[in-house]
Amino acid sequence: MHETLMARDLKEAAERHGKVKGMTVEVGELAHIPARDLEGPLKELCPWPVQLKEVPALVKCRCGHEGRPKILEKGHDSTVWACAKCQRLMPKVLKGDKIMLTEAEI
Repeated sequence: MHETLMARDLKEAAERHGKVKGMTVEVGELAHIPARDLEGPLKELCPWPVQLKEVPALVKCRCGHEGRPKILEKGHDSTVWACAKCQRLMPKVLKGDKIMLTEAEI
């Protein structure tokens, strides 16, 4: 359900720019909807080519480590991650937690 609503929002955002011929969407590794769950609804709703790009996550932990997190659990609408160095749960996300329309080919 969430993925269909998100796909519709992305499609409408692209259409605000004009007659769309294709679009690119970036899906963060820690986004609330995994790229694989968003792909189907986007392709059903959009009559043009859709390219999905997964963005690796970057986190910063209190231990000083900055890098990719260790993903402990990835489900629909939930992700649990830890610092790859000290294993502290849910360090601060610097990048890779968003879903964004990055390009609309007009």
